[in-house]
Amino acid sequence: MHIARTGRGVAACAATAALAAAALATTSGAGATAAAPAAVPHTKAVPAVAGHTLVRGVADPLPIGQCETKWHIACYNPLQYRTAYHLNGLYRQGVTGKGRTIVIVDSFGSPTVQHDLDVYSRQFGLPSTKVKVVKWGHVPAFDPKNSDMTGWAGETTLDVELAHAVAPGAKIVLVETAVSETEGTTGLPEMMSAEKHLVDQGVGDVISQSFGATENTFPGFARGDFSSIKKLRYAFEDAHRKHVTVLAASGDGGATDMKADGKHYYDKRVNSWPSSDPLVTSVGGTQLHLNDHGDRVRPDSVYHDYGAGGGGQSHVFTRPSFQNGVRNTVGTRRGTPDVSMTAAVDGGAWIYSSYDPTATGWDVTGGTSEATPIFSGIVALADQVAGHRLGDINAALYELSAHHAATNGVVDVADGTNNSYEGVTGYKAVKGYDMAAGVGTVDAQRFVPALARAARHG
Repeated sequence: MHIARTGRGVAACAATAALAAAALATTSGAGATAAAPAAVPHTKAVPAVAGHTLVRGVADPLPIGQCETKWHIACYNPLQYRTAYHLNGLYRQGVTGKGRTIVIVDSFGSPTVQHDLDVYSRQFGLPSTKVKVVKWGHVPAFDPKNSDMTGWAGETTLDVELAHAVAPGAKIVLVETAVSETEGTTGLPEMMSAEKHLVDQGVGDVISQSFGATENTFPGFARGDFSSIKKLRYAFEDAHRKHVTVLAASGDGGATDMKADGKHYYDKRVNSWPSSDPLVTSVGGTQLHLNDHGDRVRPDSVYHDYGAGGGGQSHVFTRPSFQNGVRNTVGTRRGTPDVSMTAAVDGGAWIYSSYDPTATGWDVTGGTSEATPIFSGIVALADQVAGHRLGDINAALYELSAHHAATNGVVDVADGTNNSYEGVTGYKAVKGYDMAAGVGTVDAQRFVPALARAARHG
């Protein structure tokens, strides 16, 4: 399964003069021995960032107007995101995620992730940080001619750079697993085992997952046997006990998603795991409309261009108690997403990569695999304000949305746009909760302290 299909859209993959890729230093042989519980099915997850390439050959990030002229899309840098989400006031108060740790999980990783983060940070005047790399199992040597590996390297680059852009003071732990997540086949047990190991070791306050597999592709689903998914929940159950926040991208297929072949979409509404898991906060996608200063020129829309923000009813999980207040929308099922951040390719993020020597430079990338690490940074900021891990934030998120949402920094997305995709009718962004954008997006200046107060785990 294609890892959360977030990132459906490398919009620009630059090919400048080759830069020497700095070798990643920090590695760990941890986890090769900590196996998943017996009889766990192998279902493959796919990197969400694997997607549509619009143009190559970008030596430097361009202003919005030049992107619109050249490629007919808007392109945004992290400084514009900081303005759009009202993060700068928090930074001035010293709220940077300092003392907190974001765990990012990706197959194979990227051999140039540290070098690329350093270049990215210098470009935008951000302090860089040391990425601690944990290799889970016998991760094979990186092959830039292997499309599976380069897809995951792109996902890794996006995850690390966007999480750092929002929470520059937070530590980042990158877990590289040795098996690619493949729709309905392999990868997820290794990812879950790696996550559980780190949780048990006390590593990480928030886990960011930009991958997913369609529920329907799991063994037994057609027979109504959901044990293959439920046997994979052990990492999330452990995280719940240890008060670690777990996030997952809602996907880039709108109200549908990919079949087991990883190429074709279902012609009906489906959902994806782990986003559909009630122990996970599902992060959907919006489209920002900004000027060069990062100010909104109109309200956010639902992500719907080279992909669409995933959302809908789970066919595996019933409605959790935190969604009782939105039962008229989700019915008796668990509904996704819970919250949304920028994900549209038309309005994608500039990132820097050099893992592929034939395409070194600046890319523009979108998808809910962009939205998820951005929101992981928001949670890290709230963890710092609270002085402890917030843990499962779902109940707090819906409480903030239901009571004085604007004061609490929850910003409704209600412009009537929708997440229909591949011929499958999706859901419309309306007032209040909907399965296009969840409770909406956030104004971090208000949301971060409100979330820190509302989530009561110590």
